[in-house]
Amino acid sequence: MGKISGNKDIDRPLGRDAKPAKARRGGFLSAERVLIALAAIAILGTSTAVSLRDRPFRESLPVVVSEPAEAPAIDTANQSTPQPGPANQPAGAPNASIVRVDPDEADNGDSVIVIRDPSAIGQHPRLAHLPDRALIEESESGPLPVREPGSRRPFDAYARAWSGTRGARIAIIIGGLGLSQTTTQRAIDDLRPEITLAFAPGGNSLSRWMQEARRAGHEVILQVPMEPFGYPNENPGRNTLTVDTDADQNLQRLRWALSRITNYTGVMNYMGARFTADEELMMPVMSEIGARGLMYVDDGTSARSVAQALALQKGVPFAAADALIDPTGDRRAPATGEILKKLDELERIARARGYAVGTGSAFDETIDTVAGWAREVTARGIELVPVSAVAVDPEAR
Repeated sequence: MGKISGNKDIDRPLGRDAKPAKARRGGFLSAERVLIALAAIAILGTSTAVSLRDRPFRESLPVVVSEPAEAPAIDTANQSTPQPGPANQPAGAPNASIVRVDPDEADNGDSVIVIRDPSAIGQHPRLAHLPDRALIEESESGPLPVREPGSRRPFDAYARAWSGTRGARIAIIIGGLGLSQTTTQRAIDDLRPEITLAFAPGGNSLSRWMQEARRAGHEVILQVPMEPFGYPNENPGRNTLTVDTDADQNLQRLRWALSRITNYTGVMNYMGARFTADEELMMPVMSEIGARGLMYVDDGTSARSVAQALALQKGVPFAAADALIDPTGDRRAPATGEILKKLDELERIARARGYAVGTGSAFDETIDTVAGWAREVTARGIELVPVSAVAVDPEAR
């Protein structure tokens, strides 16, 4: 390494033998200092003029806060079923909508464009367990979900956010919660928050369980008992919607179920193969669900269900299960291997179609198997999403 040459003062201790600099003589400033001073004065003067100007040089656009617009009427006469995806995803997904404000009042015919983040429609995660009072109607049965005057729906407000990407997605719904205190607690604690939880209206302490589920990040739906074939030997429980009951009484039973909890995005049939096959019986039920801004989920156990066609006709967000992951026709607890086969089937469907929906019951074996599978499925390139993320929403714009 070469020797560094130059001033030896670098080796001298600080403050030792330092010779004071000679003062400059002469009473006039150098030309260089004069130019620097003049430049500083010019810059200062320009800045002062800008700050004191009545209007800025570049006028900013006004800040406009848009309110959710009333959903347009939907012509379904020749309309094909829309496919779920980012264009039809619920509030909370990271897609923004463009709103044009007062286009007719602008002087030059231009309009102000405002980008609105739809996640503003939903609840803050820390408040997800608290009911939104603007979305509640008090009734004799209890609190009922209702649309806000600006057309905001419980489906929008209570939906769990997801990534919004177009990759393969799977939604899993675990139902029958609220009937067993121990099993309900295990489902809330052990299942990933992306798993949707479905509560039975005949359960106990439902408000408390709903709040715990929402605090844990789960999306919640409500199961509605409907008449199956073989009724009453096969009995879904209290206030079942039946084929021999008139429409008004069935609506009263539906409203009783809807009032059992709050903060849910939609309803799912519990049993009901006979009831859901009858268009005349299902029509007023679907109208009520749509008027209240809820989603309808078909559990996929009946090929004769008319729910999908009626949901599209009534503008109701709709999703249907592709597989029951824990079939229990012989009343025995499902085996882990059988559940895993159904979950593998859902993965194949999701890769082929883009999404899949599975339903299951709150058996210990189901909770344990789904919890273990959910920890590994994302490594295989599949996103777990709430059921609202794969629902077809006729009101999506």
